[in-house]
Amino acid sequence: MQTFKDQHPIHTDITVAWADMDALQHVNNVVYLRYFEIARIDFLNKINLFDTISPNGVGPVISENNVRYKRPVTFPDTLTVGVTITDLKTDRFTMNYTVYSHAQKAITTTGASKVVMFDFTTGQKAPISEPLLSALISHAQN
Repeated sequence: MQTFKDQHPIHTDITVAWADMDALQHVNNVVYLRYFEIARIDFLNKINLFDTISPNGVGPVISENNVRYKRPVTFPDTLTVGVTITDLKTDRFTMNYTVYSHAQKAITTTGASKVVMFDFTTGQKAPISEPLLSALISHAQN
């Protein structure tokens, strides 16, 4: 049987901080968007996206986020967030997140972000560059 990290070759480990919890003593729902952001930036850095963009050029923006909470997470814990790519189009793609709790040895949360390439100079959508497209294809799931 494959391990979680084998199934998610690009993944990020995140240590749950005490401050991530809310009054109900579990990680607050909005914190998962920060976990997804950390994993997304790590993923994009690992495929060298940041070497090809500038603040005045074309870069990724999030058009939609969603989260599905399956099990509560509490401190202390370490989470591994796996990232996969689906719905690859000429100007957009979906990043899927799967959160695995080391303490629970289970998937606790899933989610997705729709990412659109955006030209910061023109204020319009832009096509995905060839180097980025190749990198995304290599991590895409059908």
